[in-house]
Amino acid sequence: MEFNKQQFLSRVHYWLDRGAGPSATKTSGRQVYEAISRSVMDICWDKWMDSEHEVNNRRLKRAYYFSAEFLMGRAMDNNLINLGIHKDIAETLTEIGLDFNMAEESETDAALGNGGLGRLAACFLDSLSTLNFPARGYGIRYTYGMFRQKIVNGEQVEQPDDWNSRNDPWSIRRSQYSVIVRFGGRIISARKPNGTFRYSLTDTENIRAIPYDMPIFGWNTNTVNTLRLWEAESMNGFNLQLFNNMEYMRAVETQTRAKCISNVLYPNDENPAGKILRLRQQYFFSSASLQDIIREYKFVYGKDFSQFADKTAIQLNDTHPVISIPELMRLLMDVENLEWESAWDITSKTFAYTNHTVLAEALESWPIDLFHSECPRLMQIVEEINQRFMAEMIVKYPGDQARHHRMSILADGYIKMTHLAIVGSFSVNGVAELHTNILKNKVLKDWYELWPEKFNNKTNGVTQRRWLNKANPSLATLLNQTIGSSWVQNLEEISHLKTMADDTSLLIKLDEVKLTNKTHLANITKQLTEISVNPESLFDMQIKRLHEYKRQLLNILSLIYDWQILQDNPKTDIPPRTIFFGAKAAPGYRRAKQIIHLIHAAADKINTSKACRDRLKIVFIPDYRVSLAEAMFPAAEISQQISTAGKEASGTGNMKFMMNGAITLGTLDGANIEIVQEVGQENAFIFGLKSEEVDALHASGKNNPGAILEADPLLKRSLETLIDGTLIDGDDFRELYNSLIYGVDGNPPDRYFVLTDFASYHKARQQASAAWQDKAKWNRMSLLNIAGSGIFSSDRTIREYASEIWKISPRQ
Repeated sequence: MEFNKQQFLSRVHYWLDRGAGPSATKTSGRQVYEAISRSVMDICWDKWMDSEHEVNNRRLKRAYYFSAEFLMGRAMDNNLINLGIHKDIAETLTEIGLDFNMAEESETDAALGNGGLGRLAACFLDSLSTLNFPARGYGIRYTYGMFRQKIVNGEQVEQPDDWNSRNDPWSIRRSQYSVIVRFGGRIISARKPNGTFRYSLTDTENIRAIPYDMPIFGWNTNTVNTLRLWEAESMNGFNLQLFNNMEYMRAVETQTRAKCISNVLYPNDENPAGKILRLRQQYFFSSASLQDIIREYKFVYGKDFSQFADKTAIQLNDTHPVISIPELMRLLMDVENLEWESAWDITSKTFAYTNHTVLAEALESWPIDLFHSECPRLMQIVEEINQRFMAEMIVKYPGDQARHHRMSILADGYIKMTHLAIVGSFSVNGVAELHTNILKNKVLKDWYELWPEKFNNKTNGVTQRRWLNKANPSLATLLNQTIGSSWVQNLEEISHLKTMADDTSLLIKLDEVKLTNKTHLANITKQLTEISVNPESLFDMQIKRLHEYKRQLLNILSLIYDWQILQDNPKTDIPPRTIFFGAKAAPGYRRAKQIIHLIHAAADKINTSKACRDRLKIVFIPDYRVSLAEAMFPAAEISQQISTAGKEASGTGNMKFMMNGAITLGTLDGANIEIVQEVGQENAFIFGLKSEEVDALHASGKNNPGAILEADPLLKRSLETLIDGTLIDGDDFRELYNSLIYGVDGNPPDRYFVLTDFASYHKARQQASAAWQDKAKWNRMSLLNIAGSGIFSSDRTIREYASEIWKISPRQ
């Protein structure tokens, strides 16, 4: 984008006057941030609208990405960089005495996601715009995000993340596109002239869905796609009559109930009320988004829906939006008056489904009675879908009642949303080679045998524009000087670095870049935690959502083990290490929250131990989020990817670490396998059971934690620190201990093979520490990891989705 300095200054002064007032003596960083953002939005408005109108005017097929999460991070820097005006704006503001850096830091992270699912969606949107594909994202505009994490006495405390309290200048309210989403009610049927029935709902609870649009600027392109997020409002709003009758709480009851839908991401669903709210969230954004798509389709093509599937591809990002399948059927039949066969033909050619998990408990299902109470017409449609599908199964597999039961959408009092997704979609994809193979051969084996043509793999990717070009400007500058800047648009160009792996001068510069980034993170760490860390130490990181299968417990147990070694023999040769954790635990996930407490309890002891001084330090970065990740990935030297093999679908943090030169310490799980294929096992540290070995050991029932502990007395002593008062007084970690030794909640002991993999993990960790001490060798490994990251760009992933699933073409 060509920068017009006078135009920009005119808009900035306008917005500064509106924000601070003409008589203000001092302008705050926040006011400057808002003035910059609103000015850029003004200047780019026509560019944005032209992109939207072009899709309709040229009747292009568009991809729609439905996701419960879009973890966008801060918008201003990323947008200015993609537009190519970041440097111009920074210099212009300096000329008029305004602090651009202060403006940057005043922006809060948009709290619209939690972990890899939401960050993947954000990366995909960046790639879709950069590659000029017509696309739009749909989700929920959460008022308070998931939560803001505060650590109190070593324990996680959830607080509301009121990210939008001062209004987001990058979001535009589009009230003219509001729609009504109806919950509950009674079904009314009327016979049509052809003898079939038409259904409608009455006595429903009506919620208004208000869209807010965010522009998604592509890098070095005129394409601007849209992320449309829905906010819930009551149709009735404030009841003045009740208020005047002094029934103040009842006066706002309907508004409060409506607002709850878009208040919080992933509300605690341990009880029925939480489950109902989650279902209402999923139906709310799915219905609103489909109504919006149909409205726009009819504007272009009229009431002839014969082209709908040819012009519309909807990707369901996990099972959260799968309720869209029966909802599209309802809209086509009950609103647009199509017959079942036509509606089903359109629906089954429109949706594609991405699976993100192999964990049985994460394959979403809803109690039938709960689903019926909130979505009675959809329940009726799901029953019909299942009845027709089961009729096909009886013909296909006569007499195989066990298979029929396994594959039924409705079974044991639940609606199985994964089954509904497969039946109603034309494509089913996994997100890493191993993950897809596990789906085909194990988790969804029956379905793969039935419809092998539906299944495909699309290994995840991340956008190098945010995670390298923006997050790591020092490394980006070095790359530009070394191989040119074309990697920003085509990351495969970064492979040219492989020919320079023995360039001593380049490796020294790479080491200097890493030290700069480590020093920057050390300063941030001091501000956030009051812990001083040594930038010259080995920076070892595990930053990801807290879950038992991700095995943060294995990491901290290994550190307790090293602490015991140093206490027994303070002269043990251990290179200086700083271990960083960053993770949020779901509010209702008790053991995950206990692991966070354990990390802090162990850190309190280890960080003050004389034996560990200058050699071992543990840091937990609170409220881990995108803006912090942008400082952590560039500073990392070891990337901990230690999930139980076969449990992690893909992972994307592993790709961000690799792209920034960190070395993987991990299992052969998810995309780790493909990373090792690219860089060679000699440039990673691999340990532990393989996926098939995990399955075999689990099936045999021969996993014996007691025997493992008897064979390693130091490990036994380390584990017993959880319960013997070494770390804290009380029994806060008893459940964690029991989960490893005896099993809890009906699960076998050491369900995720923490103790089984411990020896292999600890050995790999020692090998990594030893390799780090050879700086020349380590920097070479780091360079080769960067050079091998080309295929892990989300650009490659999006090209595969576009050509192989959505069948969309880039704008010319």
